[in-house]
Amino acid sequence: MAAQMSETYYQKPLIVTTSGGKDSDVCIALAVAAGIDFEVQHNHTTADAPETVYHVRDTFRRLEAKGIKCTVNWPTYKGAPVTMWSLIPQKLMPPTRVVRYCCSVLKEGGGAGRMITTGVRWAESAARKNKRGIYESMPHDLSKKIIINNDNDDKRQLFENCRLQAKRICNPIVDWTDDDIWDYIRSERIETNPLYACGFDRVGCVGCPMAGRKGRQFEFARYPTFERAYIHAFDRMLKMRVVRGKLDGSWRTGTTGKDVFHWWMEDGVLPGQLTFSDA
Repeated sequence: MAAQMSETYYQKPLIVTTSGGKDSDVCIALAVAAGIDFEVQHNHTTADAPETVYHVRDTFRRLEAKGIKCTVNWPTYKGAPVTMWSLIPQKLMPPTRVVRYCCSVLKEGGGAGRMITTGVRWAESAARKNKRGIYESMPHDLSKKIIINNDNDDKRQLFENCRLQAKRICNPIVDWTDDDIWDYIRSERIETNPLYACGFDRVGCVGCPMAGRKGRQFEFARYPTFERAYIHAFDRMLKMRVVRGKLDGSWRTGTTGKDVFHWWMEDGVLPGQLTFSDA
């Protein structure tokens, strides 16, 4: 249905997005099995593990060999190219569980004016069960957002006939459990990110606060270069806060990027207690 809606309203194929994780791989496999016309897009976050980057490249090579268009979207911020490491100083604070500005800038670009498919699942978090549906209308005005959870939803007709704005989202595996995902992967022999065989439960940006303290410690033990990159970015962030007159109060002179990193990792509280205000 999503593919038909994409062709009807946009006159363009459905976009299947991939992060390089198992849920994305399942969505791609479902699209191939359905025999629909679709494209694949990947948002390059600049903070993904090398294995994830290579897995996406391998996936794209296989799909392109079948004639499927694949695109990598490079992140921009305020009209200029950006990376995780240049974004942190501009935001004047580290990304946190509450303020995940990195997701909106690095992960959620692309697909404007199109119908896209994501691998979002309710099983990933309790919050998603209340906020994410099978079909979503994402206008620029989020108060007009429409969520459709099943074929009998009384908003379905409105969704299909409304004047489409911005991108529309289809979450075909939103109600799949982890067991459902892995059962399908095994039954269809889907190639997945090699990190799952290396002890990783999730695949995403290295150091993501949503991975939890233990998960992030595991990631940084494997990728110390990323730890150094974050510390360097935090050093630049502190310098930018000085320039903007925001290094005062609980922000003490002499605080280093390494201090911020330890606070960020929830190893304790810095002397004087760090507080982050919105940039």
